Amino acid sequence: MTAFWNLGRVALKVNDLKKMTQFYQEALGLDLMEEKENSVVLGVAADNTPLVELIQLQTPSNRKRTTGLFHLAILLPTRADLGSFLYHLLTNKYDLEGASDHGYSEAIYFHDPEGNGIEVYRDKEQSAWDVRPDGKIEGVTEAMDADGVIGAMVKIYDGIPAGSIMGHVHLTVHDLVETQQFYENVLGISLKSDFFGQAKFFAAGNYHHHIGSNMWAGKQLPAADEKQPGLAYFTWVVADKAAYEALKGRLVQAEVAFENTDNTLIFKDNSGIEIHAVIHQGE
Repeated sequence: MTAFWNLGRVALKVNDLKKMTQFYQEALGLDLMEEKENSVVLGVAADNTPLVELIQLQTPSNRKRTTGLFHLAILLPTRADLGSFLYHLLTNKYDLEGASDHGYSEAIYFHDPEGNGIEVYRDKEQSAWDVRPDGKIEGVTEAMDADGVIGAMVKIYDGIPAGSIMGHVHLTVHDLVETQQFYENVLGISLKSDFFGQAKFFAAGNYHHHIGSNMWAGKQLPAADEKQPGLAYFTWVVADKAAYEALKGRLVQAEVAFENTDNTLIFKDNSGIEIHAVIHQGE
């Protein structure tokens, strides 16, 4: 897996911190990396890679139909890892909601106990991707070969494997045209696929997508209330100080309000979704 990646941890506001921590440890096999009175960080301890932060809400509340997280997506290193994980979910009778072959990946879908969408997937070799001459990378949605995936496993799942990362986040957004303008012009990434005007997928470099967006829950949805459960923020990782300063300049030019503290740019996209931009800590 590449040493540099453009996504870091995804933070969720939760009603029941204990129950949610247990789920992410037991269902996904994440390691507990940091624990405070009202929050935990889970991820891949072997790599010192945080993936999910859970933040306890002071007052439990109900989910509302707003912009926010459609799903977070954890990328496993190999098909064998995905097979082990799928076998683990099935034998422990976790509720699955889908399993798809997207042409460039194979993916399993489910939800956590508080309704946050989760995808766990593996990428196919890039030679199998449908890369167009203009750089677009088109996917499909077909039934995953579950027997083939399970057949690829070489051991029983014993926790999140080293090399796992946050592959992408898929967002429920306010407006797709405005979303494209924001992610291309402000965050500085490119459109990789436009799914019939229903969803747009963006990425840095030649990846199929780091950010997905859709309006399947409705058009012109309001931003989430800070006191409701769901997405708190996701982390965008830039390569170096120059890229960080360039992003800050684009925020200023676009008149997007931001905070700049502890080498972190904190701002919101056009849908009111909070983003924390940090500099990659390389070897």
